[in-house]
Amino acid sequence: MSADPAQNAAPRLRPNRPRLGFLGVGWIGRNRMAAVADDGCAEIAAIADPSAEALREASRLAPGAVLSDRPESLFESSVDGIVIATPSAAHARQAMAALERGLAVFCQKPLARTRRETQAVVDAALRADRLLGVDFSYRHVRGMAEIREDFRRGDLGDLYAMDLTFHNAYGPDKPWFYDLAQAGGGCVMDLGIHLVDLALWMSDFREVEDVRSRLYAQGKLLAKPAARVEDYAVAEIGFSGGAVARIACSWGLSAGCDAVIDFTFYGTQGAAALRNVKGSFYDFLVERFNGRQREVVAGYPDPWGGRALAEWVRRLGEDGRFDPEARWFVEVSGVVDRIYGR
Repeated sequence: MSADPAQNAAPRLRPNRPRLGFLGVGWIGRNRMAAVADDGCAEIAAIADPSAEALREASRLAPGAVLSDRPESLFESSVDGIVIATPSAAHARQAMAALERGLAVFCQKPLARTRRETQAVVDAALRADRLLGVDFSYRHVRGMAEIREDFRRGDLGDLYAMDLTFHNAYGPDKPWFYDLAQAGGGCVMDLGIHLVDLALWMSDFREVEDVRSRLYAQGKLLAKPAARVEDYAVAEIGFSGGAVARIACSWGLSAGCDAVIDFTFYGTQGAAALRNVKGSFYDFLVERFNGRQREVVAGYPDPWGGRALAEWVRRLGEDGRFDPEARWFVEVSGVVDRIYGR
């Protein structure tokens, strides 16, 4: 990363209410588009997806948007930023193509399949001096930022242990998720990457010293690097100073409910957690713990899903320039690589 952002041309933005292009409008793409449409924080100017049905559904959210079945058409359109929600194998290539044309990028996770690919995207954003965001949405559940500040201030003592779990009783409904070349991995790439991000984010990205993991497919332990996608994984991440994070994630587990989502953070003077309610994918309680006592920090309903995108849109409207914190995306991807043994 040798480029100097100050040497690049000023971003070509329409201030405050940028024009966006949406690349990929399956369920998650339309969900994020709906958040933008409801908020009115940006103009949805263009939509691209090879599926005519997906385009029809998306056009209902943005009747005035230009529609195309050619993803590359967005890179030449009159927009300020691109929101990418395509299969994982395309993320790095499409993000770099947009950045090289001076467009800011917000991408669904994973930003790329490997650390090397992720580094290339971040380098492209730095060279272009354009804002790069990734949809690590669980940071934006109401109460999570407050917990992070509690640890930063020392209110809960020193953070020394984290237990992060995401079990999904269902598997993905798109075939490409089960193709290692297209997806880059299985449940770790789909769900566990959120757990890795939260562990690093909550610990202020302290240095990772050691990563150990075991990956399974249909109950069978996989050799690493695996030749097929995993549906169950456990990992332990050791940080400098001795802190540890234990993560577990799965697809299709007999969980007794739709999902088990539990992110618990232990400090020397207290603890805090986000836990889903009655197996929900969307409803959470965020609590602090002191011994056997507990205090609710935030509850539900909470429309958290679109907040990462809304924050990116706000910053895009201000100046849209490269944010050095994008380098942390590389660190997250590096830990995921180590979980996969590559």
